[in-house]
Amino acid sequence: MYDGMILHLYNTLDRKKVQFVPLDDRDVRMYVCGPTVYDKIHIGNARPIVVFDVLYRLLKLLYPKVTYVRNITDVDDKIMLRAAESKEDINVLTKRTIEQFERDVESLGALEPDIEPRATEHIEDMIKIIDSLIANGSAYVVEGHVLFHVSSISNYGVLSGRDRDEMIAGARIEVAPYKKDPADFVLWKPSTEMQVGWTSPWGRGRPGWHIECSAMSTKYLGPNFDIHGGGEDLIFPHHENEIAQSQSAISGSSFAKFWLHNGYLRSEGKKMSKSEGNFYTVDELLGVGERERMWRGESMRLMMLSTHYRQPIDFTKRGLDIAKRKLDRWYRCLGETDFDCAADRSDVVNVLCDDINTPKAIAAMDSLCRQVLAGGGLAQDAKHEMLAGASLLGLLRHNTEAWFQGTVLSDLDEEVARIDALIEERDTARKNREFNLADTIRQELLDVGVILEDKPDGKTIWRRDE
Repeated sequence: MYDGMILHLYNTLDRKKVQFVPLDDRDVRMYVCGPTVYDKIHIGNARPIVVFDVLYRLLKLLYPKVTYVRNITDVDDKIMLRAAESKEDINVLTKRTIEQFERDVESLGALEPDIEPRATEHIEDMIKIIDSLIANGSAYVVEGHVLFHVSSISNYGVLSGRDRDEMIAGARIEVAPYKKDPADFVLWKPSTEMQVGWTSPWGRGRPGWHIECSAMSTKYLGPNFDIHGGGEDLIFPHHENEIAQSQSAISGSSFAKFWLHNGYLRSEGKKMSKSEGNFYTVDELLGVGERERMWRGESMRLMMLSTHYRQPIDFTKRGLDIAKRKLDRWYRCLGETDFDCAADRSDVVNVLCDDINTPKAIAAMDSLCRQVLAGGGLAQDAKHEMLAGASLLGLLRHNTEAWFQGTVLSDLDEEVARIDALIEERDTARKNREFNLADTIRQELLDVGVILEDKPDGKTIWRRDE
């Protein structure tokens, strides 16, 4: 446990940043909504994986035990539709997609959660919760459906802050004739013989999406736990409905104490869509070779962490290149350091404890890198602290030789040699008072992201434009 640090987080429920005080500081419990496995994850899906991985790492530093649950939704109408379109068994589709998800998450440097439950393994848990809701009047059965009756609770909308009309419109709710109230949502729905389904007291069917997370979170974390996370798009209706059904099913339950949500993601300046040509899956961006997956995965992670998690982010391929150059600099700075060394993490921890401020953490890493490059008595301490800070950010996970292996190293050597040759040519031009040529060379280097700095002693040094 790391003493002396106080963690503050923005709680969506409170609509402000507050001090994080766990229900039990001996075991902090966190649940994050995972993937619906009908297709490869895209960069929007990747953002909460990276964000909540950093929080998990930070909590593990601050507290003696953390229980992190991230579910897999492997029964859903989207999955059924995709299986029908591809004419394959639904279990074959979900198995392949889960395996791809695991490879992508590993490439992004995310730690495995402590528990990764699958919805199909918890049908009985869902049925028990639904039974409780029917018994206490919070839900009703009609035409093979079980629906949650929103009017049975007084605080519906507590998380999103929306009024009733906004919630009905925003959820695109199907106003079926059998609903008592247009806002009522499905807990259980009937399945045909051609659809996946399970036996229940209300006939053969399958669960609604919202009840899945309530069942899996409370099974492993209890009726009251510390943190529930996910993307901003899940606040309503998914998380709002989770609160409603969970608190109604278990008397005295407050469900999650803290609600954390990462901001929306745009791609190349626009809403991500296949028609715009800016829809990127993680697997596509990672490439196919092991080397590419290594550096592109870490570059993707750094790019996402360069924006505060609650702010919208614009994902660009140019941003990946910039992140790669910064990582190159950090790896060159570290050299062949022992990657298992332990050190004081105070600079990075301080800013991460302020609502997971990863941009400031990255700035702290840059500062430490400058201290290393400056040399002197504090350089080694700065290098060790830089490594320890990187472990919290999930970065610098490879040794330097591996990072620059193969063609990456060759490309780097050729590029450095070319830059040095141009600087030498510019120095000669300046000595010969050919200032137009000197300026042209400076601009040529600037166009590829290389900044020159002329020192008073006549020496010219260069750095990347980061």
